[in-house]
Amino acid sequence: MKNVKSFFLYFIMSFFALGCADKKTKEKNEGIEKKSPLHVVFVTGDEEYRSEESMPMLAKLVKRELNAKVTVCYALDSAGIIDPNNTDHISGLEALETADLMVIFTRFRTLPKIERDYILNYVESGKPIVGFRTATHAFKYENDSSLTYWNDEWPAKVFGQQWITHHGHFDDGKFPVTEITAVPTQNTDPILRGFEPFEAYSWLYHVDGGDWKLQGDSRPILIGHSTKSQHKIDGNLDKYPLDNPVAWTKSYTGESGKKARVFFTTLGHPYDFKLPVVRKVALNGIYWALGKEEDIPQDGVNVKLDDVYEPNNSGFGKRYKPNMKPRPID
Repeated sequence: MKNVKSFFLYFIMSFFALGCADKKTKEKNEGIEKKSPLHVVFVTGDEEYRSEESMPMLAKLVKRELNAKVTVCYALDSAGIIDPNNTDHISGLEALETADLMVIFTRFRTLPKIERDYILNYVESGKPIVGFRTATHAFKYENDSSLTYWNDEWPAKVFGQQWITHHGHFDDGKFPVTEITAVPTQNTDPILRGFEPFEAYSWLYHVDGGDWKLQGDSRPILIGHSTKSQHKIDGNLDKYPLDNPVAWTKSYTGESGKKARVFFTTLGHPYDFKLPVVRKVALNGIYWALGKEEDIPQDGVNVKLDDVYEPNNSGFGKRYKPNMKPRPID
């Protein structure tokens, strides 16, 4: 009888233990399924190309397609109004401490150290980066020789090139001025899924050729051909040819020792983003940077807009929309 009781006691205890193990396994699996969403931080702040309009639009697509948490950081004035001309402040950069991807579109910023360090610490962490157009000259420090490294060396090292020149302010927003095609040897690149040649409003940046060369392991995937060029008028095509890379991938290894994926494009005119193909390249590039190229459909990421995107044209001064405040990304 004693043996029978012991058997039943052993059976009950074993059953209870198995139940607990199953519960722990289930909780563990649910924990995997419920892990935190990706956090993508968009850093805006340029006084020419309306990044304060294009980047929130892309952020909304990223949130929808990747089910990601998105944060958009803006240049603000003291009243909390978006002011791209305020070069010494970008709000919310502390979000980079928890970011899985930084998307940056800034121009000639003079950020204080506390804000600049959020960007520096992120870049050196080895996490992926996506950059647009004027991020080749993201910063401009003229009054402190200890900071001039940020003006040219830093973007060239991280993104592959610094600011050099472009082919001229022709037909701003009136007509396209650059023909965009794929690099023939890169047609199978996942970033180019759904790509078709198009004409861009962005005048062509010079990043490679003459006395200049894309740095690091930069691998061009899109080429631009300038259809209107001041350098052609001036007879400088030996230094600044009509054809130049407009999108490339590269890596950057920071202080962490981790190799980060970097996708960069010199496209960025606000009207370019009206074109689905430009949004597709941008979203595909974001997927690739995050290591999610296998999730890019054969026709590219869905970039159909849920809201109307009607940005102001590019230009300096008060060309941006006035009295805009940051709004949550729905």
